[in-house]
Amino acid sequence: MTNNILIENQYNRSSLFEKENVNYLVRVLKRFNTVPKINNINIIASTTEPNVFKIIPNKAIIIGSAFLSQPVLALVYLRYGIEWQLWYKALPSDKKDTVLCDIAALEVTRIFYKLLPKDDKEKLKNLDYLLINLIKNEADIPEECGLQHEGLQVFHGLKTSDNECKDSWKPIIENLAKPTEYLLMAGGDLRLNIDEIELLNKYGCRPFPRPDAFTFASSTASSVSNFAFDKTDKVRSILINNSLKNGFKKTTTEFAELLKNNLRKIFKLSDDCEIIFSPSGTDSSLQIAALTQIISEKKITHILVASDETGSGVASALKGCHFENTTALNFPIKNGDRIEGFRDVDLIKVPFRDENGALKSPAQLDEEVFNAISKTNELGRHVVLHTMDQSKLGYQSPSDGFVQKLKTLKKLSLQVIVDGSQLRLDPKDIQNYLSKGYIVTITGSKYFTGPPYSGALILPKNVNKLIRSAKSKLPKGLTQYFNHSDWPISWSCSNELSDGYNYGSYMRWNAAIVEMDRYYKTPILYRNMGIEMFCNFIEASVKDAGFLEPIYSDETKSKTYSSKEFGIRNIRTIFPFFIVKDNNALTVDKVKKLYTLLNSDLSDHFKDSSIEIIRLAAQKCHIGQAVNVKYSNDIESAVLRISLGARVISESWVNRDISLFFRNIELQMNQITIIIKKIELIINTPELLDK
Repeated sequence: MTNNILIENQYNRSSLFEKENVNYLVRVLKRFNTVPKINNINIIASTTEPNVFKIIPNKAIIIGSAFLSQPVLALVYLRYGIEWQLWYKALPSDKKDTVLCDIAALEVTRIFYKLLPKDDKEKLKNLDYLLINLIKNEADIPEECGLQHEGLQVFHGLKTSDNECKDSWKPIIENLAKPTEYLLMAGGDLRLNIDEIELLNKYGCRPFPRPDAFTFASSTASSVSNFAFDKTDKVRSILINNSLKNGFKKTTTEFAELLKNNLRKIFKLSDDCEIIFSPSGTDSSLQIAALTQIISEKKITHILVASDETGSGVASALKGCHFENTTALNFPIKNGDRIEGFRDVDLIKVPFRDENGALKSPAQLDEEVFNAISKTNELGRHVVLHTMDQSKLGYQSPSDGFVQKLKTLKKLSLQVIVDGSQLRLDPKDIQNYLSKGYIVTITGSKYFTGPPYSGALILPKNVNKLIRSAKSKLPKGLTQYFNHSDWPISWSCSNELSDGYNYGSYMRWNAAIVEMDRYYKTPILYRNMGIEMFCNFIEASVKDAGFLEPIYSDETKSKTYSSKEFGIRNIRTIFPFFIVKDNNALTVDKVKKLYTLLNSDLSDHFKDSSIEIIRLAAQKCHIGQAVNVKYSNDIESAVLRISLGARVISESWVNRDISLFFRNIELQMNQITIIIKKIELIINTPELLDK
């Protein structure tokens, strides 16, 4: 076998490596990075048997040169082989149930194929190979999940007398025989689906790493990092192993509790604070709407501060209405219809901006909120006040001293909800809110750059006690949104919810917690210095660009230096700006178009330009998506946002090297400069925006 070589140790100058093919090969190899990394499994290339594909259990995968000459074909076959080895390693010591490996690897590879770009699928379209034919034609694994394709056994040569699927395997296959990138977009809603060309979702990001893009989109959503993806992929392997050993239900319940306990450790929360996971921040609002019905028998009024800067579905959710046409559990519903079991409630919106688009002062907002609470209290209703701690444009309301004023109101029935969805908060901030009896909503997908759609409620001790003693049940319609496992075990109100598990939500939270953990491992001195250094640079860069007009003033520095103690909530970390051309802000449509172009490779449009311009045009830049804001009093426009995310800090802290840390911060500051230059390139090429 002298002609069998480890695949990474050969580089033959075949046509595959010619100039026109190199970019294609690089792209395929990048996708190979999403394949599980298994110890002690060698991938061996064979030139003596060019058509061979052989799995040697627990040792190697041999793949012939005929496969390697077609990179996408090789990618699919290797994805199958590595997945098979992963499940084989998880089998009990007798290793007799290899049919499970065949079933699971086929299911994973089928989904992996569906997530390939359209161009790659085209390359496989006319190929006649056993595995390709199966994954192209295979429907979902049937209910009985028995293997109907014994031909797959030729890959490993192991015979089994039983091709049927054991009942204990079914939930494991259904939930874990999925590529990690699929799990990171499962159990949310249609907004997580990716297009078949660029593989981007509605938020401009991917469910697998995208290191070639400059990413400062933490105000909206980010592609998962290589670090968090690899850690989460490893967790999937552990869960498969534990499920086969200890049972699926026990393994999953322990995993969900482990995630919650890890969050408690990160934010230094007491054990009597409950955490409820949800697929998104809007789903968290629906949970709040349900819980307030249990807490109070009075008529309810929700007062929504920053209603113009919350998620588009939040108001509907607080009214107990559907906010999309599909739920996270994939139930078809009708947007706007009342969900079964919800009572009538009132909703008062308090927007940040007036009818002319001008930002209200903190005093104006405080007065407006106080008047709304006062009038609602006079009616004898229960008030649910939704405060905002960091909106999508970086604002907070009401003011920190506002609650003192509420003490003048008699017989006030009040529950405060803090919208901390951006999670631009330090642990002490969350602890402070909980100590006051406030419910805090968070996500792992904004500041901490976990995959989009990882929401959670953190409930203080007093609220937890109220709900635990309540005899009421959650609204019946929530069975379409949540599983019983999403809610605290000690609560009886959720007993009638479904028995399933939302593995997509768990895996997204796992990735987010990985990011939180490494962020807080950066020493606080360097972390805070890095934050100030980076944010000061963004502020100065936006101000210096004549075609960008920030919508914030100098409150960044005044807030920072008037504070006794530095904190992430005391400094501006989201930088929204208008894009101006010929003294006019771009229209909403052009801003949205520019956002898409910024996140795309535009080099083809500039192929006759200098190499510097071509490289600039090619660079993908992902920043916060457009938010509609009036420019002056009468011009409809929108702002884009460059934001600090936790990864700016955590990815700079390498090997505990202080000088390297600040150098890495500076490299990311250089990326900000390139983003601004690309914006200028686009607005100076009007045909791009006019297409």
